[in-house]
Amino acid sequence: MITDWHTLNREPSLPGLYARAATRRKITGTALPDSGLRCWVDVEPKRLAAYRQVCGFVDNSLLPPTYPHILAFALQMQLLTAKAFPFPLLGLIHLSNRIRVLRPMGGVNRVRVGVQVQNLQPHAKGATFDLLTTLDDQLGPLWEAQSQMLCRGVKLEGEPVEEVLVPTLILTQVAQWKAPTDIGRRYAKVSGDYNPIHLSATSAKLFGFPSAIAHGLWNKARTLAALADHLPTANIEIAVQFRKPVRLPSEVALLASAAGASGDLQLIGAGDLEHMAGHWRPVT
Repeated sequence: MITDWHTLNREPSLPGLYARAATRRKITGTALPDSGLRCWVDVEPKRLAAYRQVCGFVDNSLLPPTYPHILAFALQMQLLTAKAFPFPLLGLIHLSNRIRVLRPMGGVNRVRVGVQVQNLQPHAKGATFDLLTTLDDQLGPLWEAQSQMLCRGVKLEGEPVEEVLVPTLILTQVAQWKAPTDIGRRYAKVSGDYNPIHLSATSAKLFGFPSAIAHGLWNKARTLAALADHLPTANIEIAVQFRKPVRLPSEVALLASAAGASGDLQLIGAGDLEHMAGHWRPVT
């Protein structure tokens, strides 16, 4: 697939994009656009510091491995609310996330972000697609990510194919933390992601959730902050699948295999409820 890239002069404005998202509730087609967006983005020290605090990362002079999602969020919103994109943004479900840190992310002040969508596939509950995000600096590719998103109600021909990440190594508990009632609002403030299902019980109930749930990418970020001493800082792929949502407030436990170039992880709640499962591997 050849992508038709469009370069923006500045980051899109989020308030206008949220207004656009709020007015789009219908599925308008079953074909993904072949266009992508690119834009140079500055890393703002105050915003980065606030993100570290909310997610538990220490300041080690490196960008947290999940932080590029924050740099790309406005561009992703622009892409997913464009007329050519056939699915309503509100209601999309984040099924999995895979990031690859290609080089150490130290001394990064300005990056070129690229976003596109690909790989529309049938799913038992609708259809999935991949939201692809890349980060380049002046030396070339630095980081990339693949987020699999589900849109309910879409009907495509073909048999659904689902990959399930199952830990195969011995896991032990390495951390435990509370996800407080306000973490959705705190994460929204540093990320820009004000999806109503994360903000309060009242707004979450409008979308069928009995209570607010934590952002999937906060769960992953908080996990990687806790595993900082377990993982290499570059040449690493970290893949997770989001299972049962973390209802707010909750307490969760992180299980992981031994530190090293490869490993498995699992985030569980009360009664061994599995919230997230994944692994880390060297980039191949």
